[in-house]
Amino acid sequence: MTSHAPALLERLQETCAVVRARTPLAPRLGLVLGSGLGAFAESLDDRVAIPFGELPHLAPSRVVGHAGAFVLGTWKGVPVACMQGRIHLYEGHDENTVVHGVRTMAALGVKGVLLTNAAGGLDASWAPGDLMVIRDQLNLTARTPLLGLNDDRVGPRFPDMTEAYDAALSATLVRLGAAQELPMREGVYAGLLGPSYETPAEIRMLHTLGARAVGMSTVLETIALRHMGVPVAGLSCITNLAAGISPVPLDHSEVEAVARARRAELVKLVGAFIEAAGGAG
Repeated sequence: MTSHAPALLERLQETCAVVRARTPLAPRLGLVLGSGLGAFAESLDDRVAIPFGELPHLAPSRVVGHAGAFVLGTWKGVPVACMQGRIHLYEGHDENTVVHGVRTMAALGVKGVLLTNAAGGLDASWAPGDLMVIRDQLNLTARTPLLGLNDDRVGPRFPDMTEAYDAALSATLVRLGAAQELPMREGVYAGLLGPSYETPAEIRMLHTLGARAVGMSTVLETIALRHMGVPVAGLSCITNLAAGISPVPLDHSEVEAVARARRAELVKLVGAFIEAAGGAG
């Protein structure tokens, strides 16, 4: 007898069933909180946290700075679903596992998702601590969560990516950041496989291709969400200048330290975004 893995919709239904058994909350917005940024989830009211490892088809995160929990709660009355940290390809997981968390948010009914990450800056005039609203992306992982048979019940075989990052949500981030007098940038995010940092030659290549920030996440999540018709906004915390630009060797502890230093401002910005983007309806 030949056994078959559950189709995508069935996998999502299995995960959603576990979430709904823990809380009746119906989230309106989704948030992915990257390296050092997970503290926002601690600010939610009526908070229910589920470790990734307790959810079907997810896996524990083993990266420093990523708590690895699926958190539901409310922010000033707006119901949200958060991922405290994320799962990465470089941990040895496949594409479906990497994006299953954001797909679960979509299956739970969110109307938009804010993806955050820690990233290296490719512009020498930028500084650690700057924030970049992602306007477009380069998926240079050589992987996609759409590989293989398509489950037409979840999304189309060939999703359009003309507007990978929603213009209205992105404009909201820019406006809110300016109102808080934060150093906001805008640009293209390049997602690479990792876990090694890029070489100076690779950074020069990425800059030539139009990227202004680089990291090891986000791009597959965006593809998966757009496949399911969910609008996406992206925010990078520039935690270091990239190789060949930075005057010092790159270290993950630096990434965490800069993200921690920006924590209060990021919590305020994310909170304002939830109120602006999720307050209606």
